[in-house]
Amino acid sequence: MNSFKHTRLHKYFLYRYFNGQSQQFVPKHNPVNESDIELLKNFVFTSQRLLVLTGAGISTESGIPDYRSDVVGLYARTNHKPIQHQEFIKSKQIRQRYWARNFVGWYRFSQCEPNSVHYTIRDLETEHKIVNAVITQNVDSLHYKAGSKNVIELHGSGYRVICLQCSKIYNRFYIQEKLLEKNNLDFNESTKMIRPDGDVEIPEDIIKKFHPPICEACSGVLKPEITFFGDNVPKERVENVRDQVSNCDSLLILGSSLSVFSGYRIVLQALEENKNILIINIGPTRADKHAVLKIEAKCGDILPKIC
Repeated sequence: MNSFKHTRLHKYFLYRYFNGQSQQFVPKHNPVNESDIELLKNFVFTSQRLLVLTGAGISTESGIPDYRSDVVGLYARTNHKPIQHQEFIKSKQIRQRYWARNFVGWYRFSQCEPNSVHYTIRDLETEHKIVNAVITQNVDSLHYKAGSKNVIELHGSGYRVICLQCSKIYNRFYIQEKLLEKNNLDFNESTKMIRPDGDVEIPEDIIKKFHPPICEACSGVLKPEITFFGDNVPKERVENVRDQVSNCDSLLILGSSLSVFSGYRIVLQALEENKNILIINIGPTRADKHAVLKIEAKCGDILPKIC
């Protein structure tokens, strides 16, 4: 079997595996109504410059849990609290713990594949020329994996690592190789757990033996290029988002409760500029009262049907 066929077959089985695992992270939901499909279809195809805002609810169908959903969300299932920016900056022990857990969780996190929602968004951009841009609150880079072109990763990406001293950027796969070398091949702790930020639980004695990465250029502290809780979205990214909102005629929100203000302020700007807003989400969102239409549905049950 040649390498091309092997790669395609490998991706196929990964998709089948993670697709089978993913439903455990999708909250309970009702079947989609045909009338809702028609309403969504009309909203999308009467738009000429559609802006799409996505949240963790679209990645649950790829096997990555969200934080806030009832019963199946990370907060409902565990007492896990995401890493805080100031804790990471100030504490060597916190950085050691974070990198050890991220190192273990990286294999499964990085193997997750896009689902039908990501591919439909791509098609609406590249084939139908309706979607102008995608703003995602997710750090899983699944929009890029699906082939979307104009994507703003509002909270950064787990696939990039930045030096906090000299700002050098590293590929996360490269850092994983270096961590393997530094921590020896006997560091073979594995886990079936997965989280939206790639963080997982591992024993404390293993964490204490772990050697975190450092910058090869200046020996500075390395951090995933992710906006941790308590940190601010970079100013230039905020400005880019503002420009995209002003440039759109409609805003489609998929799989986000909009609990985090960096996402909700996109809605506030869209309201100020009289943009039409449609929300698809399982459960209530912070902006339900502002939308021209709110559809209670699993995104994968409805969005692919409009194409």
